[in-house]
Amino acid sequence: MEQSVENKNPWGGNARPFAASYGKLMMWFFLMTDALTFSAFLASYGFSRFKYPEIWPVPEDVFTHFPFLHGDHPLLFVALMTFILIMSSVTMVLAVNYGHKMQKNKVILWMSLTIVGGAMFLGAQAWEWGHFIHGDRGGIDTKLENVVHVAEGEKLSSVYKLMDVDKYSDDSSLKYFGLNNLNSEMKEGFDQENLNTLIEQLKVKPEFNIRKANKEYLTNEQSVEYLQQHATKIIIGANLHNNEYGHQLFADYFFFITGFHGFHVFSGVIILIIILINVIKGTYEKRGHYEMVEKVGLYWHFVDLVWVFVFTFFYLV
Repeated sequence: MEQSVENKNPWGGNARPFAASYGKLMMWFFLMTDALTFSAFLASYGFSRFKYPEIWPVPEDVFTHFPFLHGDHPLLFVALMTFILIMSSVTMVLAVNYGHKMQKNKVILWMSLTIVGGAMFLGAQAWEWGHFIHGDRGGIDTKLENVVHVAEGEKLSSVYKLMDVDKYSDDSSLKYFGLNNLNSEMKEGFDQENLNTLIEQLKVKPEFNIRKANKEYLTNEQSVEYLQQHATKIIIGANLHNNEYGHQLFADYFFFITGFHGFHVFSGVIILIIILINVIKGTYEKRGHYEMVEKVGLYWHFVDLVWVFVFTFFYLV
């Protein structure tokens, strides 16, 4: 009688809790710990975001670019990246489903599409990083530890436009800035002579003014006075030391959070390729199950879910 009671206890041995294999349980443990890491990143971002509410960059002002399209398209490219990743999760579901049905060819098809989706996302993220690093408007650093931006009326403009420089040209006008090529312009900042030139240009172009970090627009006269008192250098692009878009922590969090997630996507694509090769070789057909496809599917869904939170809290809030 006592022996019978022990056998019914799922934690007494000879039983698999929740009917899950060892491999799936370990995957869930890993995902739980990884979720805590991402939560710490996002919580830290949220703390900084609400510590500096007045001077924190607005994502809709920063991520306005879209490949091959001119003009501002706020968050449109990021939305496309999100759509691609979510669709890759759908194809992963189908791969797992057909794995349960032991349909090898369909598993190959849907896993291949998942890999394509992951690679497209990584390519899009690399383009976004490149654009973020090289910048598109330029900012002016101040002694107040805030970055201000050139505006034209009530619309953000750019340092290039104010100083009549085509950012993507290679003509002699680029020497005006003391740089050989503004496409490789990640510098500590222009020298004081260029800053003085910018202020002089502002004086003779009354249609231009300055938008402060707290989103307050100054008049042309106020802008000239503000820059003469507080400006220190012109910043082009963003890295871990300078950020043309505003508060430095914004760039730091962008690189760490999206980079950490991008590393997960890259790892997932590599693992998917390895599993796909095994599927093609018939490894799981011989084992009689496609549990390995299901386990990598858990990881892929986790990566997609994390991106939904990153997209919400970093780009939308």
